[in-house]
Parts: sequence; C-alpha cells; structure tokens
Amino acid sequence: MTALLILKQKIKEFYGEHDTWILPILKFILAFGLFKGINTTLGFMGKLDNIFVVLILALLCSVMPINAMTILGCILIIGHCYAVGIEVAGFALLLMILLMILFLRFTSKDNVALVLTPVSFAFHIPAAVPIGCGLLRGPASAVPAGCGVVLYYFMRLVKEKAGVLQGKETEAVQKLQILLDGLVKNQEMWLTIIAFATVTLLVYLIRRSSFDYSWRIAVVTGSVVYIVLMLFGSMFMSISMEMGSVIIAGVVSAVIGLVIEFFVLGVDYSRSEVTQFEDDEYVYYVKAVPKSLVSQTKKSVKKFSSNKRSDDRDLDEEDIEEDLVQDAAPVEHVSEEDFDFEKQLEESLKDL
Repeated sequence: MTALLILKQKIKEFYGEHDTWILPILKFILAFGLFKGINTTLGFMGKLDNIFVVLILALLCSVMPINAMTILGCILIIGHCYAVGIEVAGFALLLMILLMILFLRFTSKDNVALVLTPVSFAFHIPAAVPIGCGLLRGPASAVPAGCGVVLYYFMRLVKEKAGVLQGKETEAVQKLQILLDGLVKNQEMWLTIIAFATVTLLVYLIRRSSFDYSWRIAVVTGSVVYIVLMLFGSMFMSISMEMGSVIIAGVVSAVIGLVIEFFVLGVDYSRSEVTQFEDDEYVYYVKAVPKSLVSQTKKSVKKFSSNKRSDDRDLDEEDIEEDLVQDAAPVEHVSEEDFDFEKQLEESLKDL
C-alpha cells in the first residue's frame, strides 16, 4: 500500500509540473477515440473515414475546449448521415439541435460525459460513465450522459437500417418514420438511459454521505444496481442481451471507479476524528478524515577521498600547533654577552 501511495504522489507531482502538455495529450487521445469510433460505426462518407482527417480533428480538439470536441463529433455524424441520405442528415441535425436546446445548454460543464459515453460503449464498459459522473460531478451530469446514449443508439440505428435508408424505392417520409420509430420504440435505449440516471444519482448520494468508505460503497453499489437493472429490465421488456457482457462491464466499471477513488480521494479512515465546537448561534459536529500521504525523504550522499582526508588531517595538526604556541607564556631570550654571573650571585646572597 505504501508503494501505491508513493506512486500516486509521484504521478500527482508529475502532472502538476507538466500539466501544460499532459492535458492536450489526454484531450487528443479522447478526441481520437471518439472520431475513430464514429467512423468505425458509420463510415459511409469516404472523405471523412480517413485516418488523416481523424488526426487533424483530434489535434484541433487538443488545443480547444471540450465543447469543440462535442460540436465536431456532431458534424462528423451529420456528414456520414448525409452520405446515406439528405433526409437522414436532416433528422440527425434536428435531433442534435433538440438535445442541445433541451438539455446541454443547462449542463455545458458536463459535456465530457456526452463525449465519453460513445467511447465507453465502444470499449464495452458503459457503466463506467454513470459511476464516474456520480463520483466526480453530480446528478445533472446524467443529462449529457443520457444524450450520449441517444446519439450512440442513433448511430447504431443508421448502421442497421442503412440498406433501407439508401434505397431509392423508400420515400422520404418513410425514412423519417423509420428513424423516429427506431429511437422512440427502442426499449434497450430507454432502459440504458434509466440505468444511467439511477446509477449516477445513487452513486452521488452515497459518496456524499459521512460514513466510512462511502466512495467505495458507492462504486460497488452503483455497479451492482447497473447489472441488476440491465438484466431484470431486459427480462421484463423482452430485450435480447448478453448477461456475461453486462456483468463484465459492471465489474470492470467498478474497478475503474475504485481507481478514481484512490487518486481523487485517498483517505485513511483508521485515523478519522470527530470534533465539536460552537459559537453564539450553532453547534458544529465535524468529522475529519486525513488523507493518505507518505512523506518522502531525499537521501544525500557525500563522497570522501583519501587525499582530501590526509590534507584535512595535516591542516588540523598545523592548527593545533599554532593554537598551542599562541596559548603558551612568552619566553624572554637573553644573549650570553649581556649576562653577568658574579653580579647576579652577589645580589642573591644579599637577599639571604
């Protein structure tokens, strides 16, 4: 556990020092996955289904706000729909305008959920989006996530009905009716939207609680509720759905949620404290839970050479000798010529 905490601290420090170029790289990867997934699902217009077009759009999104990624993705969808038919492109345009007017204008800060939803379906882990929204954002993020579900199932519908929609014998009104019925009567889409909204709200409410390990309990509960809703909902609505894929998606999404909890929260509940204080109007009960941090000590190594040590020893001996000479009493030196022995002897005898 200590090694993981040290790794987490190093990653945070590295991101804090180099976020100016790490964030554009992450946005580039996300945009590349989004545009590549749209081309893989649709891919009707050859000029847009090009790796160089995807790279150019992803580079633009890396230096632009996240809303630009949403707009370019919608334009890419409309372009592929235009290759199927102008009626399909018109229906897609009206659908996106309706979603933006009714929902996205109120939750523009959570547009990343709209971008991540089709990407999560491409990786078969759709439950990761509502769990992440409940942990990091709030209940309002379920709205753009639901819009992402609608766009994903719309792309699937266009791909499945492409043969009929491209047929010259099908009239424009019939094409629009096929698209409208394919969305309104798509029970799997509505079940997914309900599961997304329920999991997002449930995870948000649990992780806002004050009991220990609330984030982890929220992640596990959200993944279990998603699996239960999708499995039992498909049984009651007679929807063909693979149980294994739903369970695996829930488990993998739970692991992703625990990773988010470790890096974003990361607290030590064993050292939690409950304090109480008051003022003139209120009495406050505060629960303080310290974060799990590891203090890193920097080691400094000093190298000593033999020559330096011998020189230092010589210098020390010289200093000691000088100090002894300075501390000693002064000695008066008398020359032999100026010294009269007999005179000194007589004076000594007089004293006696």
